[in-house]
Amino acid sequence: MTDPTDPTDWTEDELRRVGDAEELQVASHRRDGSLRPFVTIWVVHAAGALYVRSAHGTGNPWYARALRSGTGRIRAGGLERDVAFEDVGSPGRADHAAIDTAYHRKYDRYGPRIVGAVVGAHAAAATIRLLPRA
Repeated sequence: MTDPTDPTDWTEDELRRVGDAEELQVASHRRDGSLRPFVTIWVVHAAGALYVRSAHGTGNPWYARALRSGTGRIRAGGLERDVAFEDVGSPGRADHAAIDTAYHRKYDRYGPRIVGAVVGAHAAAATIRLLPRA
């Protein structure tokens, strides 16, 4: 029997829908299992996975709560899905160059000051891979 907390794989359709969405809403679980309010952030599809970054570093409240809880829910591209949050901010845990490229490709029209908050070595430390849950 499959444990509903185990990560699964995104379908190609889900990767496209969420990855193409302009914004993603993310909510982490509280200790009692209820969801916190959704927070709107940017999301990218890179190297076969979905990633989000905290524009204000690892101290940003939504980011810290997501890692602490480990699970939550996302909404984007007409899809709503339970997810696990995987911290991939350490070097070697993700292809940060590909993630930076995806952010630039998708969001550069907002200008270097805004996109600069989610690209580069400082932003890589605050990277979460979104893993779908069964």
